[in-house]
Amino acid sequence: MSREVKEYCGLFGAYGIEEASWQTFLGLYSLQHRGEESCGITSYDGRSFYHHRGLGLISEAFKEDDLKQLKGDMAIGHVRYSTTGSTAVRNIQPLFINSQGASVALAHNGNLVNSRQLRDKLERKGSIFQTSSDSEIILHLLMRSKKDSFILRLIDALERVKGAYSLVILTQEGIIGVRDPFGFRPLCIGKKDNGYIISSESCALDITVAQFIREVEPGEIVAIGKEGVKSYHFGNNQKHAFCSFEHIYFSRPDSIIFGETVHVVREKLGRQLAREHPVKADLVIGVPDSGTSAALGFSKEANIPLEVGIIRNHYIGRTFIQPQQGKREFQVKLKFNILKQVIKGKSIVIVDDSIVRGTTSKIRVRNFRQLGANKVHLRISCPPHRFGCFYGIDFPSREKLLAYRMSPEEIRDYLEVDSIGYLSLEGMLKCFKFPPENYCTACWSGKYPIPFKKGDKFALE
Repeated sequence: MSREVKEYCGLFGAYGIEEASWQTFLGLYSLQHRGEESCGITSYDGRSFYHHRGLGLISEAFKEDDLKQLKGDMAIGHVRYSTTGSTAVRNIQPLFINSQGASVALAHNGNLVNSRQLRDKLERKGSIFQTSSDSEIILHLLMRSKKDSFILRLIDALERVKGAYSLVILTQEGIIGVRDPFGFRPLCIGKKDNGYIISSESCALDITVAQFIREVEPGEIVAIGKEGVKSYHFGNNQKHAFCSFEHIYFSRPDSIIFGETVHVVREKLGRQLAREHPVKADLVIGVPDSGTSAALGFSKEANIPLEVGIIRNHYIGRTFIQPQQGKREFQVKLKFNILKQVIKGKSIVIVDDSIVRGTTSKIRVRNFRQLGANKVHLRISCPPHRFGCFYGIDFPSREKLLAYRMSPEEIRDYLEVDSIGYLSLEGMLKCFKFPPENYCTACWSGKYPIPFKKGDKFALE
């Protein structure tokens, strides 16, 4: 899938680890796929908090001297795409607040659906916001709570927000990881020597040579400090809503998400796709990177050879200057190159993870035709996207979604493919570990786990 859909964010925290900011830098490097827009790290050395934030990739925003200034054996970090809040330095996380003698840094992955109501109410009570991000609302609610302890104040704040959120928080006492009661967003715990790590994905534990312990449970607060790891639960939510798109596209294939290794899940999706939409062809070609594992599964199930037919350029920066004429097509050619010698005269099956607007898919199919492919079949390892996401994925408006405007037959004609096949919703859910009711499928089914009310920020009007 092209970057028509922005990822949300990546979180990382380290406690009790020498050069915690360096470990956080490495962790964010592994989570770069979750956000390329901005990044930041906050550390604490027992006396003072230190901050560095910047726009762009983690490798661009941080230099060696920056990391040396981030002292201490505990730190948290964040990579971001904007979902709520514009692209601006003031919105770069972690956010930091110092009020009533308490200092708190917070990083957030997700979206709060009632942020408009809460912000209006807080502003009427005198709160002054420094950012346009919904994440800052949690800090204001936290500081306004009258509860006796930090954890109780945090629970008090969280019980007033609605939506998807995983959080990593840095205080003078340690680091805290939080996952919302529905469990939309992933979060896990690792151990490194005598210290601990909290991360959006387990792949970031590997680069820091930390041992994966477990995932943070939905509705759980994990507080890590001098007394070790303490767990608190809130929300009393019996229903989960794990984001299915983590398995389809967002998470790295080497991460453990919702109890399963992502690569294994994607391979199962590809096998199920081959069973639902068989086709006669010479080659199976996966669209890198997130379509590769599904293509492998499709190839194995269909007994059609898997071939490398697309080479991806991994060095395309977001700031690359593009000509206005033919901008989209040039961008696709710059990012992906097709191996003419492999596909010429062949009937091929392209396996991709999803289609959003369809513009990139159309250009890619046209390029395959021009380079001599005999037949082009398209297989998609998830159902058709017909609805927007309001829990942290920046999907375009519903009217811009190809599957909302067209039937599968119309999509086939629009993309100029010989056949097209989407994985069914039931087939997709069969490939996951937990029962179907534990997953959010709103972007395909239109069934939103958190009901919308009039006045909510994302009310479906």
